Order: sequence, then structure tokens, then C-alpha cells
Amino acid sequence: MIDSRYSGLSRRQVLRRLAGGAGLLGLAGVIQKNTGTALGANPSLNLQGNVPARAKRVIFLFLNGGPSHVDTFDPKPALLKHEGEKPAEKLYRDGKKGGFMPSPFKFTRHGESGLEFSESVPHLAKLADDVCIVRSMHTDVPNHEPALLQMHTGVVQPTRPSLGSWALYGLGSENENLPGYVVLRPSPKTVVGPALWSNGFLPARFQATSIITREMAIGKLLPHIRNGSFDYSAQRRQLNLLGALNEEHLRERGGDGELEGEIRAMETAYAMQMEATEALDTSGESKATREMYGSSRFANSCLLARRLAERGVRFTTVYYTNDKNNQPWDTHKNHNEGHKNLCADADQAAAALIADLKQRGLLDDTLVIFGGEFGRTPFAEQKKDAKPGRDHHSTAFSYLLAGGGVKGGFVYGSTDEFGMHAQDNPMHVHDFHATVLHLLGIDHEQLTYHYAGRDFRLTDVHGKVATGILQ
Repeated sequence: MIDSRYSGLSRRQVLRRLAGGAGLLGLAGVIQKNTGTALGANPSLNLQGNVPARAKRVIFLFLNGGPSHVDTFDPKPALLKHEGEKPAEKLYRDGKKGGFMPSPFKFTRHGESGLEFSESVPHLAKLADDVCIVRSMHTDVPNHEPALLQMHTGVVQPTRPSLGSWALYGLGSENENLPGYVVLRPSPKTVVGPALWSNGFLPARFQATSIITREMAIGKLLPHIRNGSFDYSAQRRQLNLLGALNEEHLRERGGDGELEGEIRAMETAYAMQMEATEALDTSGESKATREMYGSSRFANSCLLARRLAERGVRFTTVYYTNDKNNQPWDTHKNHNEGHKNLCADADQAAAALIADLKQRGLLDDTLVIFGGEFGRTPFAEQKKDAKPGRDHHSTAFSYLLAGGGVKGGFVYGSTDEFGMHAQDNPMHVHDFHATVLHLLGIDHEQLTYHYAGRDFRLTDVHGKVATGILQ
């Protein structure tokens, strides 16, 4: 029944009067303009079960800037033997580049599997039998912006849907009261920014919700989650009124995808006031749990990611960013010191997340991914008045995977003796995306969306599932 206070007013007038309650919309990005076609039925009706699903959800720990593979997961003793020698190939540009630079970090074998880890990642090394190391990753471009876009969307240009959006499009969410795709970033200064988690041409409901985790107080994480003017019952009456008006509007015009998307967003935002507040409130976590993760911003984000996984969020990306350096892993100078300091933070938090998921029985169906947009050169980069660094390196780098149906205690692929090129079982970004979708139970060739006169997919016309890593 329509509230008598609004009788006699046009729909536009009612909407204007209710605009003061926009605080109920909660997280930024919940309401977006629907740039795609009508939402229609959930596409997962046609996709679920087309391949066996091993994972229900994904947590992508993204190390902005590109961590060094030869200092973490890919030991290269030949670098010491040939220290200072200049690579004789086109990848090497003379001038500010030095010769081969060995890792200062000792590699040792761990677990029953005997996986080799650098001493810079001691916590992850303890989980050797639970993780899979992909040593043969490669991508197309050694520049941050295009490499970031390709790792997230499959192409080097913006405006395409992200991996998380495609996953949500294919499978939907397990919790209608929370966003199905969440981005946690300790700083708003993320290179490229929203294009990395965009829904692109997919309908607006598949856009990620971005949360800045610089401050963990709920009022800071969710600055507009509470409506300052109306309690829940008053907001419910508002939504009922808007629903009645919008249903009439839809009937008169034969359906409107944009309006349907906004109706859904308002309902989700209303529900999020309670569920999102609880999900993101870490104050009830034990002291032991907090100490296990650490106290850094990245650690806080990893802990939030676990809480979101527990509550059915389909895809969560955690970015390693900070306010001083948008790409903290971009170690062009003083690499050895910088890498050590970065690993001290990221290694502990990532390992804690994997261990925490395992002890809660969530790791088997949660895929955890740890890596960046590319690796670092096996040879030195010389900067004036600075210790040597490592430059961008796109032709070979490593990723760590855990849970979600991948083999534990397993190494997939290899690089040449210097770590310059992917060699055995090379895994391109398209192959990586195809494999992630496969683990979620989606055939990447069937996950398509018709736009601008043709069908698009995340992997375009490429992509091969890395069946060798599957359990």
C-alpha cells in the first residue's frame, strides 16, 4: 500500500523526496548505470555443471608491481655462476642494465614434497604440501598498465570485464545480502584503478564493490552504510513504495534492464546494512588469529577476505598497495632490501590466510592466488647512486596457488636456466584465466556475452586449461 504522504505526487517527485535516504545504498559502486542489455535470467542456469566444479570461490592476492620469481619460487643457481655476464638476447637493453644478478636469498626444500622456497617467504614455505607453484607464467607486455589490464581482463586495453565479473556473471553469488565480487585495497592509489575490477559491457550487477581498508573501523570501511534519517522499518517502507512505483513503470514500458538492475541494487544495499557490517567487523577475532595474520594493511585485508569467503562472496581481490608507492613491488632500485621488506609483510599474511581457510574447512573449495602482473628481470638494473634493482619481466614469472582443486606440493612448468623465459608447460594469461574458470566449474569457451554484434569471452579465442595442476 502506498504511503499517504506520497499520494498525488508523480514518480519523479517521490524519487526526489526519497533521495535524502540514499545513505541506505551503502558501499560505493552498488548502484551503477547498466551499460549492458537487460539482465534477464541468471546465465548460470546454462553454465553450472558443464565441468566439475572444484572451487566455489576465489581469493586473488594481487602484488602490485610484480614480485621477483627468482627471489621467491624459482631457484636459479646459474645466476651466481654467470654473475655480471650480460644476456645475449633482445630482451636485454644495454645502458642502465647490468649483468645477471643472483638472488641473495637461500633456497631450501620444504615439506614431504620437497618444494623449493626462498628464505624470503618462510611462512609460505611451511605450507609447501598445500600449495602449487606455477613457474611458467608469461604475459605479453612488460609495462604496468597493459600488463595489469591483461592479468585482470584478458586484454591490454581498458573497458573489458574483469575475471571476477565474468565469474560472477557465470555463477552468481551464494549470498544475496552481500556483493558477489569485492575488491579490498589498502590505499585508493591503485594503478589503473576501477578498470581492473570493472564489469565492462556486462550488466551492472557484475561490477565489483571496492572497499578501502586503510582504516578498519566500520564507520571508515563503510562510510555510508547507515541511514542517518530513517531506521530499518522506515527504509523498508520506502523500498516498498519505490518497488510499487517501479513495478508499474516496468509494466507500462514492457521491461527495462537498467531499472531492474537498480531495483536489485537497492534491495541488496538495504540488506547489506546488517550483513556487511557484521562481515567486515574484525573486532571479534581472537588475539591469536590477529597475531597469525599480522598487523599490516595487507594483513587486515587478508583477514577480511577470509570473513567474506565464509559468507559466500564469490570473488575477492586483495591488492597490495600503499600510500607511498602505488606499485610497491616495482623494485627498480635497492631490490634486495625492498624485496625482503615486502615479503616480510605479504608472506605472513598470505600464509595465514591459507592456513586459516584450511583449519576452518574452507580451503578445499576456495582457490587462493598469489602473484602480480609480471616478474622481475634475472639481470640487474642500475640506477644512479642506488643499489641494483630488477626491471619488469613479462616472459617468465611465478604464481602460487592453493586450495580450490589444485595439487598441493606440486610445481607446474619451468623456466630456462636463468629464469628468462617460460620453458616447459608455459602458462599464458589466457591459459591462467581458462584454468581458474575451469576450477569454478565453467568451460571458458562457453562463458560468452553478446555485445556489439558478436559474442565475447574472457579468453577471447585463446586459452588452454592447465589440466596438470588439477587434483
